[in-house]
Amino acid sequence: MTSSSSSVLRGKRVLVVGLGKSGVAAARLCAAQGAHVVGNDLRDEATLGVDTVRALRDADCELALGAHDVALFTSVDIIVVSPGVPSLPAIDAAAAKGIPIASEIELASWFLASDVVVGITGTNGKSTVTTLIGEMVARSGCPTFVGGNLGTPLVDVVGSDAARAGGAVVVELSSFQLERVVQFRAHVAVLLNITDDHLDRHGTFAAYAAAKARIFHGQRRGDHAIVPAGDSVLAALARAGAGTVHTFGGVDGEVRVAGAAIVDTVSGLCVPLAELKIRGAHNVSNACAAVLAARLAGVSNEHIAAVLRSFAGLPHRMAWVRERNGVTYYDDSKATNVGATVAALEGLRGTHARTVLIAGGVDKGGSYAPLAERLAEQGRAAVLIGAAAPLLERAIAVTTVPIELASSIDEAVARAATLAQPGDAVLLAPACASFDMFRSYAHRGDEFVRAVRALAPAEPAVSVGHGGHA
Repeated sequence: MTSSSSSVLRGKRVLVVGLGKSGVAAARLCAAQGAHVVGNDLRDEATLGVDTVRALRDADCELALGAHDVALFTSVDIIVVSPGVPSLPAIDAAAAKGIPIASEIELASWFLASDVVVGITGTNGKSTVTTLIGEMVARSGCPTFVGGNLGTPLVDVVGSDAARAGGAVVVELSSFQLERVVQFRAHVAVLLNITDDHLDRHGTFAAYAAAKARIFHGQRRGDHAIVPAGDSVLAALARAGAGTVHTFGGVDGEVRVAGAAIVDTVSGLCVPLAELKIRGAHNVSNACAAVLAARLAGVSNEHIAAVLRSFAGLPHRMAWVRERNGVTYYDDSKATNVGATVAALEGLRGTHARTVLIAGGVDKGGSYAPLAERLAEQGRAAVLIGAAAPLLERAIAVTTVPIELASSIDEAVARAATLAQPGDAVLLAPACASFDMFRSYAHRGDEFVRAVRALAPAEPAVSVGHGGHA
């Protein structure tokens, strides 16, 4: 649709539902393309904030706040739904009338003429892989956009060099963003993994997996679909699209660990694990996926290897915080589901004696049994916080792992420091959302780091004298 995208919107009445960061960006794009835009949100102007309201009014957008009125939804030409907005009766009514309903990602795709679009999804590891691929592609010298669920809305790329021929787009995609894509096409589509998450929104694991799988639906012959080796379920989802299926990791992935190095069996790339700065087995797997995607996007081994050797990881993702009294503290606040927490624990196996886990927050509907099983093998103790603490406590209680409850992150860190022994790790990997006690996972991680750094200095080693000689 790139050649006539502006005509699709010009003169049309477009309703943008959900006026967060993505919604505001979508509204401004539609207005710039000649549409009459109505911004809709349950929040009032005071709650939306001065900056949001000003940005919308500066773009000549009309505001319809405080309700999702069916009459409004069924009177427009196109509806753009922000990723945070669930299914609504008003949206269903509009769909029944045949009104087109697009996500922000779908809207942006109408304007993309990039030579390469790389899409990354999965329950865990998306941001790390997106950033790795983005840095690898950017080193090749072409104009590159990196964003999506990672931070900058995809619609913000429209009109930039990255969105034109010769440019590249690397976009992280959540299940929410993929729910309503139809024409969005990823030349290289990466599905890293799927474990229980967001069941409070999707209802069932099958519905969640189906949303993730939509990353492959717009692919054509000559495109590439990437999944982990040995996962027949994800391979079947990838084969539903028209792209060629490639695998990473395991014993037979195109890019895998062999001889203590990341090896691309097709290109010949070989980077020793000892030269990587990122930590944890799950991050090595993420690196394998990024190498494969970058090669399929046309990046040279030289640029891929340079990024592998320099990339130190993202904030709040298995980030080293401090060592104190022989105990190492890690911030993995981005581990907002059980699968991510299990992966973080597995990443510490073999490098630390045992782990004191700090977990809890807002429950997301999955089972905590896999977490309890992993803790039974390598947990020193669990310190639980937040609304989901009782659920976690019941799950972990079937093991012999000691459990303590804390009412704040400071108390949790203090208790963990007391429980940990030399050689152990203290790991913040909550397995839950953050919004009961914190503004975001980043705020939670920042508060953990502050509390860890506020612990008393490490105790000096005690010298043992032999006595008798002055």
